[in-house]
Amino acid sequence: LEKKYDKACEFCKKHKTRIHYVIYGILITAYLAVVIAACSLNFQRALPLFIVTVLAIFFICWDFLIAKYEDRIAAFFSPGERYLEKQWFWLKWVLYAAFIIAIICWLIFDTAKQGSRQLISFGGLVLYVLLMFIFSKYPSRVAWRPVFSGIGMQFILGLLILRTKVGFAVFNWLGIQIQTFLEYSDTGAKFVFGEKYMNHFFAFKVLPIVVFFSTVMSMLYHIGFMQWLIGKVGWIMQIFMGTTPVESLVAAGNIFVGQTESPLLVRPYLPYITRSELHAVMTAGFSTIAGSVLGAYISFGVSASHLLTASVMSAPASLATSKLFWPETEKPTVTLRGGLQMAKGESKNLLEAASQGASTSILLVANIVVNLISFLALLAFLDSALSWVGNLFDYPQLNFENICAYVFMPFSFMMGVDWEDSFIVGGLLGYKTFFNEFVAYERLSKLIHNRKKGGSMYIDGVKQYMTVRSEVIATYGLCGFANFGSLGLVIGGLTSIAPSKKKEIAGGAFRAMIAGTVACFMTACVAGMLTVPGLEIPCHILLGNTFNSTDFPANGTEVVECCQQLFTSVNHSQEIFPGGNYSLSSWKGCCQILHQPAFHCT
Repeated sequence: LEKKYDKACEFCKKHKTRIHYVIYGILITAYLAVVIAACSLNFQRALPLFIVTVLAIFFICWDFLIAKYEDRIAAFFSPGERYLEKQWFWLKWVLYAAFIIAIICWLIFDTAKQGSRQLISFGGLVLYVLLMFIFSKYPSRVAWRPVFSGIGMQFILGLLILRTKVGFAVFNWLGIQIQTFLEYSDTGAKFVFGEKYMNHFFAFKVLPIVVFFSTVMSMLYHIGFMQWLIGKVGWIMQIFMGTTPVESLVAAGNIFVGQTESPLLVRPYLPYITRSELHAVMTAGFSTIAGSVLGAYISFGVSASHLLTASVMSAPASLATSKLFWPETEKPTVTLRGGLQMAKGESKNLLEAASQGASTSILLVANIVVNLISFLALLAFLDSALSWVGNLFDYPQLNFENICAYVFMPFSFMMGVDWEDSFIVGGLLGYKTFFNEFVAYERLSKLIHNRKKGGSMYIDGVKQYMTVRSEVIATYGLCGFANFGSLGLVIGGLTSIAPSKKKEIAGGAFRAMIAGTVACFMTACVAGMLTVPGLEIPCHILLGNTFNSTDFPANGTEVVECCQQLFTSVNHSQEIFPGGNYSLSSWKGCCQILHQPAFHCT
């Protein structure tokens, strides 16, 4: 038996590669059989699985071809590359002019269709670019390719996601899936904290999501998926924007991980990067949020699809603002054409990776808790002190939010926020800048909940909620780590990774925070240009408020749209009054407006 066992081991060692291929072949065949069976039973239900499978096959084939025939592919395209390099001097100006003309034409037609509010957001975008250029470190050395291509990538991403049905449906579906996925953290929270864990919403509902998401990200990092995804996104930005590999990878990494974790992807190269690249690395961290806290903001009630869109759009914006605010004046030394070797996880297996992810989230959770306790306590003290000072001058309502609102109101208005809401959004931007985005999103979530309840818009002269458009723009404008608390975090974190760059890190961090803030504002401007006006409050509340008024209303667009939704929701085979939220007066009013047949209205 021992001899036969040794022979079997020798055979396995000798034919190890073939055996692996056979096992992989069997598993892949079984998986494809499952996909085909699921699609044949119900293709609509199996559509997400089918799309994921097609994408996986495409990228596997792509990576295989690139790895095996990279030199041949490069040789095939080299004549075209050389031609473009020769003609690039005049060709780039033609492309810039075509891009600007296309934007102007689009704005003209879109303004004619949607109204003039988008023009304010476009003006804000131009204003922020001009301000960054005026206060640039080296205005005469600005390379405009990363700037225009970054803004172009922002606009194209926003156009695909916010204006096309397919793009909106995909990101909306992703947002729903993420919300569903994050709800699985409730199982652990319920077991540890008991059935009434929701009574302490933030501590026992929001923070467990951070722990769960951190665990999942650690597992994806261990199997190499995150490195692969970040590499692909970074490569796209490097090709289109002409940025260096280091800053492109870090900007891509910040879409998914935090501002102190993403530089670890390129840790070996940090001592050799230029000041402009270092500024870009820090700016990318300030202009995006981490995946671990994304789940927490979604749990507040902020739109998941808009948060996802903001995270993706801010990555190219961070490189554009960075290269405008601190242009490259040195020759980059890290220019590997074959791609950077990204750092790998230290865990030995998947279970260890999950355990490490949960353990590392302890520091993050503790950091969130102590910061919120201290910041909210400090805010209450500041409001009390300012109210006392204001009372001396017969203005007792003076508080920190009012001061921030006056400071940031012009910036919020130039993003495209309605003038009536710009004061509120200005206050939120102040909370985000001087405290953190957690406090700002918590305040924004209250405004969103107030709107959905559909109560009075003003109580004692204070506005209780904003329009949907203002909420969307605020969501994009707040989506970044650019605040004074993160300033110390970035300086400390990057200094520990690259001690030789300590002086440059300390000298450029504040400029990077400003650039990160402006990148978020530019993303909000693009969102303001592309956001289509929608219903401001839920239909059943709008119809109830409209038809219960003393004067019969005019046939407003929103009322007509809600009535059409009400009648299209009727299921002829079941009941005539579906939904349960609509009152009899709503049905009667809609019948008079739309003149529906007797089936609905008798």
